[in-house]
Amino acid sequence: MKPYLKLAESTMPDGTHYSLHEHDGKIYLKYNGFELMSTALTYSEQMLADVGCHALKEGKGSRPAHPRILIGGLGLGFTLKRTLELVGSPANVDVAELMPPLIEWNRTFLVEHNGPLLDDPRTKIIQGDLYNIVSDAKPGSYDALLLDIDNTPDDLITKGNSRLYSPGFLDKLRNLITPEGCVAYWLSEPAPKFKKLLIKAGFQVEEIASKPHEKSKRSRHCILQARRRR
Repeated sequence: MKPYLKLAESTMPDGTHYSLHEHDGKIYLKYNGFELMSTALTYSEQMLADVGCHALKEGKGSRPAHPRILIGGLGLGFTLKRTLELVGSPANVDVAELMPPLIEWNRTFLVEHNGPLLDDPRTKIIQGDLYNIVSDAKPGSYDALLLDIDNTPDDLITKGNSRLYSPGFLDKLRNLITPEGCVAYWLSEPAPKFKKLLIKAGFQVEEIASKPHEKSKRSRHCILQARRRR
């Protein structure tokens, strides 16, 4: 059996430990020893872009002339990669990533999987907390928000992320998108309480089941598509 090779590791100020591993040609990201994501299972991360950017596809008649997208969480880059494929050019794709080493790992260890995504002229990496980035942005700044931050609102990657699901923050998200815009969440499993919270915050919500892999028999992940209720 081929061993796992540790490529890099980093510890955040709150004590959360991240590590990057290679096994049999695939890359695995772990936090506190638990597998978070990998290049072996990317289907639902790409589906997040498909759902959130459906109205922004290149060649679509209703597409804005210059789409603006904010991705919350760089991860291993697969949502960003799919977004760039979908929206074409011109477009602006901002990516908020809290952990600086993960940005560097995408530039180095993940290039062979995704290419130089971070050097694409449409891409802008913003290192920082999504809460602060959203709070500082002007209303109507984005046509789509693609958020892949936690497993679910009840299963947070870092404790500070709890404020990303507060009613006040959801109000900010609703105001941040354009009138026809979309907020899409990646969740490891359905979150009925959060869906109700989004509806209460003024969103029209659709829940879409997603497989972890295209050939998986079971759709255990979930994408929530939220649009401003009229």
